[in-house]
Amino acid sequence: MLLPERPVALVLMSTEACHLCEQAQALLLPLQGQLSEDLYLDDIADSDDLLNRYGVRIPVLLHEASGAELDWPFDAAALRRWLQQQGCLAPSLSSESL
Repeated sequence: MLLPERPVALVLMSTEACHLCEQAQALLLPLQGQLSEDLYLDDIADSDDLLNRYGVRIPVLLHEASGAELDWPFDAAALRRWLQQQGCLAPSLSSESL
C-alpha cells in the first residue's frame, strides 16, 4: 500500500535475494542525481496485492504519475529512453548523438 504522505515517485518493484532486481538497481543508481522524481524501492513480499501483480515480473519500474511500467529486461539505454518518455530525466547529449 502506498503511503499518502509519500510524493508521487518512481518505484522499483523488487524483493530480497533477487539478482535481476540488483541489476536493475545498479542501472538506476548512476541516474539518481538526474531524476526529477524521488526513487523508491518497494518489496513486493510485503503486500499480497503487489505479490500477485508483480510476482513473476520483477523487477518492474513504475512511474506512479502515469501508471507506466518498465518491465525487465532493460539495459541502460532503454531505461534512459523510458525515463525521458515519462518526463523523469532531463534529455542530455550522449556520445551517440555527437
